[in-house]
Order: sequence, then structure tokens, then C-alpha cells
Amino acid sequence: MRNLKDDVTMRPSFYSRLVNGPFGDPALYVSFLFEKQAMLFDLGDISVLSSRDILKTDHVFITHTHIDHFIGFDRLLRLFLGRNKTLYIYGPAGILKNLEGKLAAYAWNLVNHYDDALVLIATEVHPTHLIEQRYACSDRFLPTHLPVRRAYNEILLQTPTLTVKTAILDHGIPCLGFALKERFHVNINKERLQTHGLVVGPWLKTFKQALFDNLNIENPEMIFDVPTAGAASGSEPPTIRQWKLSDLTREIAMITPGQKIVYIADIIYHPLNAAKAVALAQDADVMFIESAFLEKDREVRGARYHLTAKQAGTMAASARVKNFTLFHFSPRYRGMEQLLTDEANEAMLKHLAVES
Repeated sequence: MRNLKDDVTMRPSFYSRLVNGPFGDPALYVSFLFEKQAMLFDLGDISVLSSRDILKTDHVFITHTHIDHFIGFDRLLRLFLGRNKTLYIYGPAGILKNLEGKLAAYAWNLVNHYDDALVLIATEVHPTHLIEQRYACSDRFLPTHLPVRRAYNEILLQTPTLTVKTAILDHGIPCLGFALKERFHVNINKERLQTHGLVVGPWLKTFKQALFDNLNIENPEMIFDVPTAGAASGSEPPTIRQWKLSDLTREIAMITPGQKIVYIADIIYHPLNAAKAVALAQDADVMFIESAFLEKDREVRGARYHLTAKQAGTMAASARVKNFTLFHFSPRYRGMEQLLTDEANEAMLKHLAVES
């Protein structure tokens, strides 16, 4: 079989970026290629995000509800209100009470006039189970049923294309870490498309979805209808060429390991916490990890509840991540950001050198 690596453009399925700079409130925005879909990890100040970007969000993952991680919920709620939208929210023990407190702060006597109804589905993570509750705008965001208890197996979200896993970490209170993992990545080779007279179009999304749905494994002889270049250009009558899905996959696609993004914020450094975070982050493509202090300042007020740059770099090395990004710097280091980056990089290199 021909090696497609030289011909194909490797484009990730999702793009992640910190909403604010390293001194700003924590929030990670993840958008999806060719999809009007996004996720947010933490809800600090999100005022710099455009309304368009925020409105793409359908899943929000909260590490904990300290104000700098949760104050952006009001901005989110304000934009979604009056829209036909279901928003899924995940957080640690206590998130339902915190969310209900937010919702109870406003009067909802006019929401029955809205044509579209916003629904919030919130899930609270406990060591042995999940608790899910529904809050509908049409019900003035008051629960109408008892919460649903579900089994917990570290997976919060699973679709044909991705999973989101969590670990319960320690910040003096339960604090969640998150790992977003693409199941696998389908790279389309445009040169091979042209060779076979095929064109880029909506059918490619259907083709990729068939792969994620395991149709090529369950039924490799499945027939797939593909439009030809002539049909797309309008120069010839519309024609459809039939391919076996297995043959089409072999000719135009390369399956590669899926992308993995990890988000770790606000944890105490101790052996159990570090081991759980490293296990969650293992082999990640990108790890976003807090680094509030330099190692020399680890005894200052508040430092015990956060990571130092050295600790963050050591954990990144232990997890064998490909890249890591530090954030959530203490204000005491304004103008000295490079010191934190250098300390983390040095710690990572030293750890890798010892292991090798």
C-alpha cells in the first residue's frame, strides 16, 4: 500500500487556546475543525471571547468553583438566554449547589415569553458516581425532577469521535483535571482525490463519520457513493461512483493516532495528586498546566495549594507529553514570565535525562 505521509496535510481536528494570558483568569477554549462546536475548560473571565465563539460552546468542564474559574458563567448564560440551546456542564462535588446559587440570583418571571428554551444539563463528579440535574429556562431554572445518579468510570463524555476523561485532584477541595482525546484522526489526501476524479465536499464528512462509526470494521464491503469531479464542476451530468468503503479508505485516507489535550489547574503537589495528574496526561500532545510560583517561593502564602514551575515541568516529563503550556502565574512575577518557563523546561530536561 502506498505511504500517504508525504502527500497528506496533517490538520488537527480541534484547536485549543487559553482565553487569557498567563496572569489572567483560567479558561481554555477548544474549537473543532469545520464544526460549529466548541468546548470550554473553566469559566474565568471570558469577556475577550467573541459572542460568536461563545455561542458555539456546547460542553463546559469546570475544575472547581473558585471565582477566577467560574465567574464567566454569567457571561455564558447571558448570551445563551432566549436561544434554543442545550448546554452541558461538568464539575466537582458541589457544582450543582453552586450552579443553583448562580441561577437563583436572578428573577425569571418573564422567561415564559421566550420562543426558544435554554436547557442546562449539569453533572457533578464524585469518586464513585455522577449526579446529573436538568435546569430548563421554561421552568425558571428550577429542577422539576430528582437528580439522576449514574456510574462513574472516569469518562464524562464519549462520542464516536472523542472522549473526555477526568481525575479528581486535590486543591484543598475537590478539583478536576481533564483529558480530551480524539479516538483517531482521519487525514484526507487531496492529491489522491484528484487522481481518482473525486472532489472535496460534504460527502467527506459522511465518509469520516462512517469510519468513526466502525462501519469499515463491521462491514468492510459497504458500498459508499462518491460524487465525481465532473458532477461538482457542472461540466458534465451529475455522476456517482461507487466504492467499497475499505477501498476508499485505502486510497484517500491515512488513519493516525488521535490528538490528546490535557488541562490541569490548581492542585496541591503531593505524590498521590501528581501520580493521578500524570496518569491522566500520559502521552498528551499538549498539556495546559498551572504554574503559579517559582520553586524558590514554594513556601510563600498560598503556594501550597498550587504547582511551582519545577513541579509542572517534572510532571510534564513524567507524562511524556509532547508540548506543555504554563498558565495561572502569580501576579508577583509580572515581567518575569520567562523565569517560570525556564524553570519548567529545565526540570523537564533533567527528569528526561535521568530516565534515559
